[in-house]
Amino acid sequence: MMRTIKLTIEYDGTNYLGWQVQPKGPTIQRVLEETLKKITGEEVRLIGSGRTDAGVHAFGQVAHFKTHSKISLHSMARALNSLLPPDIVIRRVREVDENFHARKSCKSKIYEYRILNRNLRSAFYNKYAWHIPQKLNLKEMKEATRYLIGEHDFSSFRSVGTPTQTATRKVIRAEWKKGRDGLLYFEIEANGFLKQMVRAMVGTLVEVGRGRLSPEEFQEILQSKDRRKAGPTAPAHGLLLKEVKY
Repeated sequence: MMRTIKLTIEYDGTNYLGWQVQPKGPTIQRVLEETLKKITGEEVRLIGSGRTDAGVHAFGQVAHFKTHSKISLHSMARALNSLLPPDIVIRRVREVDENFHARKSCKSKIYEYRILNRNLRSAFYNKYAWHIPQKLNLKEMKEATRYLIGEHDFSSFRSVGTPTQTATRKVIRAEWKKGRDGLLYFEIEANGFLKQMVRAMVGTLVEVGRGRLSPEEFQEILQSKDRRKAGPTAPAHGLLLKEVKY
């Protein structure tokens, strides 16, 4: 009997070329598929909720696969976590309906981007936050962020040449939070994301925080649908896929 298994995965993307299998180099998908083959004895095709770029992390990535293996969910979880490298952890294993699809069944995703906004760099956050020593105007950044809410064409905030049918996405919420020790958290939830969309948004919002753009100019960039007018792409290591909702 064929089973559909859903995995919730946490990983540090520092040492990987992203989620998707590449011709050369380690990826999260490749490591997981090879590990699942050892456990199930089958060639497993793992389908993720979406791709994360090289260096991007995840707390709640979701993927599914089909298997004839009768191994219990508890035993599968234990086996996976005993065989996987320390920077990949399976947080949850569930058997789901055969029609479940990690990508197509997804209702929304939540990403978090971290900025360390203080003079002193951090030995701890150097792999998990973008260090910006110059003081940022968080009030102006919050004002600009309001323009992201709703359904828009986000062509201004996507990787050039991205092969998607439409650049229209619906942002459900987007907000900045101030943490301790100079940490700033940008959290955004949408029904889908374009390649490097969050990083392009953050890079442009930082330009607002630096006083190089006004919130109104940020809105104009969004409406222009022109990536060349937006700011730089923020570094990958500050980005975290926080949750996938179904």
